Amino acid sequence: MLAGEITGYGDADDVIDIVDVPKPEPKPGWVRIRVEACGLNRLDVFARIGHPEDDGQFPKRSGCDITGVVDAVGESVDKSWVKKPVVVYPCLVCHNCEYCLSGEHTLCNSYQIIGEHISGGLAEYVVVPEWSLEERPPEIDPITAAAYPIAFTTAWRMIVTAGKLQPSEKALILGASGGVGNAALQIANSIGAETYAMTSSANKIDRLKDWASTVIHDPLYLFDTKIRNETDGRGVDLVVDHIGQKTWQQSIDSLAGGGRLVICGATSGADATIDVRSVYQQHRQIIGAPMGNRRDFQQVTTHIAQGKTTPVIDQVLPLESLSEAHKRIENGEVFGKIVIEISDG
Repeated sequence: MLAGEITGYGDADDVIDIVDVPKPEPKPGWVRIRVEACGLNRLDVFARIGHPEDDGQFPKRSGCDITGVVDAVGESVDKSWVKKPVVVYPCLVCHNCEYCLSGEHTLCNSYQIIGEHISGGLAEYVVVPEWSLEERPPEIDPITAAAYPIAFTTAWRMIVTAGKLQPSEKALILGASGGVGNAALQIANSIGAETYAMTSSANKIDRLKDWASTVIHDPLYLFDTKIRNETDGRGVDLVVDHIGQKTWQQSIDSLAGGGRLVICGATSGADATIDVRSVYQQHRQIIGAPMGNRRDFQQVTTHIAQGKTTPVIDQVLPLESLSEAHKRIENGEVFGKIVIEISDG
């Protein structure tokens, strides 16, 4: 089968290869999926350029957002899965610890991500645990199904489960044209909140107006002052920040008294500085909210199937154009998601 592999750290054109490898066989409790499409995330780029938690082992195959049709099952797996279209909840957990038993799967001490810690879906076939399967609703086509698992489940966690955004509140979404940012903006808008979208790209302003009450173009990350001006000095109730180092203090300073900063990433760096007084003196909260749990994934699947939100597809590319997709994400050229469409050759 064909697969996209990263052979080392470096430029996309130099270290991404399309290779022919053996088709995997499912072990007990696992299934094999004939992949139809796989969405890309920042995780895919980090696998190539490196990050603090990277294991440095190559070759590696990324691809967390997987959809396709089950074509084989291992021992002890329900055989009725065969020929069913599915979407993958891309998490590996122990199922037995206090966190798993309470439904908070991403807190599991054994937590891993398919496409980061084990081979992912950028191949014609992939093997995953039966537990990770969600039957794909007929209302969701394969390209859409490959565009939401990581981004929309994370955004749902930030906006709904952890952020507890209400229709009467104001929300600021940073990086609102990216995968997670745009998902968060759409979900906040669907709730009925007053939404403020921040972007550093002038050519993305008009497209954000579909979901944002106000769009702030801010390439210098001075948005806290602009938010104060837009809200008559009050600030917003919720800030969604996945940028980190460059925006940390500005995000806090954009909050109204009692507001919540919800964070899921640090794409600009993790070494942020903070004036702690700006948190406790205003009764503000800082909430970590990375990838959501299985219930968040199921809820957002229903939300999309009902047409309440729709992932924005920037581009659909074949597996052979994987390096081009990496470059576009790395250069910040993407609005929404890039999906790799995979056909069984």
